[in-house]
Formats: sequence, C-alpha cells, structure tokens
Amino acid sequence: MSYNYDFTVKDVSDAYDGAVGTLWEFLMGEHIHVGGEKETIRLADKLGIRENNYVLDVCSALGGPARYLAKRYKAKVLGIDITGTMLKKAIERTAIAGLADRIEYRRGNALDLPVKSNLMDFVWGQDAWCYVTSKPRLISEVARVCKRGGKIGFTDWILGKTSFSTKSEADSLFEFMIFPNLETMQGYSNLLEINGCKLIEAEDLQNDFASHLKFYLKKIDDLKDTILKMFGEEMYNITRTGVKGWAQAAKEGKVSRGLWIAKKL
Repeated sequence: MSYNYDFTVKDVSDAYDGAVGTLWEFLMGEHIHVGGEKETIRLADKLGIRENNYVLDVCSALGGPARYLAKRYKAKVLGIDITGTMLKKAIERTAIAGLADRIEYRRGNALDLPVKSNLMDFVWGQDAWCYVTSKPRLISEVARVCKRGGKIGFTDWILGKTSFSTKSEADSLFEFMIFPNLETMQGYSNLLEINGCKLIEAEDLQNDFASHLKFYLKKIDDLKDTILKMFGEEMYNITRTGVKGWAQAAKEGKVSRGLWIAKKL
C-alpha cells in the first residue's frame, strides 16, 4: 500500500529554516543523516570518488558531506538545496573551512535541478530524498544530470517489508517527519533502471536503521535537560514521541533505510 500526504517543498523548507533543522543537527551532527560521517565515508568508498571528480549533492543541507568529500577525497562538489537557512550556513561553514574553491552551492528544487545534462561524474544523496514529492521525477532529474558512465549513489528512508497495522500509525510517522511519501527498495531500483541506469548494488539497511533510531532515542533521553533548555518542552515531547514511533516501526520492519549504487549507461 502506498501512503501520500499533502506536504509541499515549502513545508519542508519552512521546518528546516527553523528549529527542526537545528534539532536534527544537534542529534545527528552536521551531516544530518543516519550514521553521520561514517556513512558518508562508506558511500564515497563504494562509489569510488577520486580527486577532481565532479559530485552533485542533491539536498545538500548544511554541506557536511560536501565538505568531507572536498577535504578527504579532493572532489569538486556542487550542492543543491531549497532551504535558505541551510544554504546560508553551508556557505559560511565552507568558507571557514577554506573549501570555497572546491564547493559551490545553488538554491534549487530537486525536481528541476539547476544543472546541465550529462555533466556530473557522480550524483549523491543521503537520507533526504524522502522529502521530495515525486520520486519518479527526482530520479529522472538525477539521471539527466549524470554523465554517461557516471554513477548515482544514495541512501534514503523507505517503506519496509511489513505493512502498517493501521493507517493512523503511518499518518503519525509521516506527519512527524513531514514526508509526502516514501519509496520502497524495489521501487527505487525500478526507477533507476527505467531511467537508463544499471543497478550495481541495492542494500536494505533495516537492522542498522533500527539500531541508529534506538541510539537517537537514547540520546534524546540522555540530553533531555539540554533539549528542554534549547527547544522547550513541546518540541522535546514531539521529538521523543516521533523518534520512539519510528524506532519501533523500524524494529518491526514497517520502515527501513536503503542504499543504492547505479551506473548511467
């Protein structure tokens, strides 16, 4: 069963312009994705990123992965994001890190990427495409801007193999995260192949996902006083309830996280 909700790109952008973006960075670090820097390294090594490769980070947020790719792998990176606050902070932090000569940021929508066709050596995404309203259009755009022989590599939150018990259970999870919809493992694989890409790897990371969500829930409890001081009681309660719900759903296989590597033919 598919689940679709009336969340727009503006809803997501407004949330991440405010306390939501600050809170997720507090919990996950500036990479703002499950596993942080460790998962950035894992994806980069799987893709085989090397010096002067041109990498497009779709939904680049604070630019944590972009800066890591530029510093560790000497890649050239273009980050695209729709949220003004995220872009402003990414640009500021990149300048402070002395990496402005290797990283450019552009404001743009993932469904209409401000990038020429067949340009990028690699297209990259980490746990952010779940916010995009149309996955078919997204993958079409990602494939368009990737050069022939280039690779697409990403991780994302997805529907699991077990169905939700009730629609209200799904409603609460999607509404907490402001997700308009979620793909499946096979759904993303199919979209890549439809758009002229050869699937190299597709990995269901459900157990790791559940473990990380359990870790973030414990972190929320351990840092309760700090979170209350920074964000207030209402935000603390909403966040704890939401993360607890996602952790339980991941444990039960109702939601998951996947990794895909594909080559554009």
